[in-house]
Amino acid sequence: MKLNCDLGESYGAWTMGRDSDVMPLIDQANIACGFHGGDPNVMVATVKLATEHGVAIGAHPAYNDLPGFGRRSIAHTPDQIQALLWYQLGALAGVCKAFGTEISYVKPHGALNNDMMRSPALLETVMRAVARFDSGLALMIPVTRDFQSHRLLAKNIGLELIFEAFADRAYDPNGQLVPRSQPGAVLDSPEQILEQALSFRRKGGVRAVDGEWLDLPAESLCVHGDNEHALKSVRLIRQAFDGVAATR
Repeated sequence: MKLNCDLGESYGAWTMGRDSDVMPLIDQANIACGFHGGDPNVMVATVKLATEHGVAIGAHPAYNDLPGFGRRSIAHTPDQIQALLWYQLGALAGVCKAFGTEISYVKPHGALNNDMMRSPALLETVMRAVARFDSGLALMIPVTRDFQSHRLLAKNIGLELIFEAFADRAYDPNGQLVPRSQPGAVLDSPEQILEQALSFRRKGGVRAVDGEWLDLPAESLCVHGDNEHALKSVRLIRQAFDGVAATR
């Protein structure tokens, strides 16, 4: 199981995250493309940092919502969704080309990600837009109880999927993330976060907030390191995963 993190989300004078501290600890960097965070200078710096550490680069596109950090749903037609994805992917692809590297996958951000997981039509629109931009790209989506149907849809479109789980978020009985507005939605104990990470790694799933077991076979685990407390969790997970790999 790989570790991924959302990076490059600073903008102008506003700083977000601990990118230089997190990058050496992860396998995949989801880099903001300017619509919810990031700007040309930040994008260049983040791509450079990823290449220096041999980290795979993923595009992290969003609704055009800098003030809301991409966490507000915005209605779009399928053509508009396709256009906003292509615009953002094109920007990051251009920077990657300048560094002799390329995007390897796409992970939608925030409200766009949440909306597509609740709307089969929107999910298909996103899949088709990514495949049309570059059929060699994979699409990273949250793993839910519907992962088999999502895999079949992607296969019919000719798109590879990467199923993602979250180390620091609670899950409801349907395998969806508990909304941030609800108490306990975000795990804040490094020990609890590590326990959930190892559950996904070793058991292929996790327990929902009601205690029910969820089979959620993920290939990549999202971690956050935007403060010292979160960074401790990332380090613990990296050490534990490296230990698991070393004993095999």
